[in-house]
Amino acid sequence: MQNLQSEDIKRRRGIYLLPNAFTTANLFAGFFAVVQAMNGRFEMAAIAIFLALVFDGMDGRVARLTNTQSAFGEQYDSMADMISFGMAPALVMYVWALQGLGRWGWLAAFIYVVGAALRLARFNTNIAVVDKRFFQGLPSPSAAALVAGFVWLAVDNKLAVSVNVVPWIGFVLTVYAGLAMVSNAPFYSGKSFALGRSVPFWVMLVVVAVFVFVSADPPLVLFGLFVLYGISGWIIMGWRWKRARDLTRMRSDAAPHEDADAGLRRSDPHIQEAKGAEAGRPTQAVHSPADATRERGTHTGGPGTPP
Repeated sequence: MQNLQSEDIKRRRGIYLLPNAFTTANLFAGFFAVVQAMNGRFEMAAIAIFLALVFDGMDGRVARLTNTQSAFGEQYDSMADMISFGMAPALVMYVWALQGLGRWGWLAAFIYVVGAALRLARFNTNIAVVDKRFFQGLPSPSAAALVAGFVWLAVDNKLAVSVNVVPWIGFVLTVYAGLAMVSNAPFYSGKSFALGRSVPFWVMLVVVAVFVFVSADPPLVLFGLFVLYGISGWIIMGWRWKRARDLTRMRSDAAPHEDADAGLRRSDPHIQEAKGAEAGRPTQAVHSPADATRERGTHTGGPGTPP
């Protein structure tokens, strides 16, 4: 038993190459996005953020599949996420669109950055006490995908709006993403759909279909998917609130009827007398047919009756 505990402690303190390599790729993609935004290549910056999202989704799964989870990997992953999904999207959006808004622009970018930091800190502290099926608040990779997807869509000329309106749309989207990360809205995590080392054949067909669907128009499809995911948490939250309100209303409607019935039973003397008679009534024994025959003979002087 002690050997198993020591091995587990050693594994938790270890530094493993494979999952941390994906985390490093995630960090590099976030840094590369910032560099490309500084050079004015905003489309490459947005694509780099989406690549960081892919690497971030792979490092944890690789660690679980290879049984190489470690405390070092958890902390390293959080720091990489802060760069790739906190600083990088805010700086890309600020340099591309928010810079022209002056103070409002950098305030929106700061709201996003602090929202990402608080989101990651809350996730690390509540990881053992929340429902694993849902994230508490919008995940930082999804928030980064919202911001980067909007930049990619607009740079690719797929956004039919005025040039003067684009910065304010970016302002609203950036503030929304920052606030949604620190909200209590439940967003589906997908962790209940766990894949093992081998997968069924239909999973490969789904993966191929997703690749084909995204490849048809990457900026439009990705931004549309993450917009739907970005509002799904509020839909789930509204449905839960409506269900709780309906249950409360049903209980409040049933309570007066139960109180009225109880008051009627207490106030009606006939009901009380009937209850008292039922309570004091002796229990009649169940007789067999032979006992009934002997009882009739006793009263009528029939056979078996003494003279």
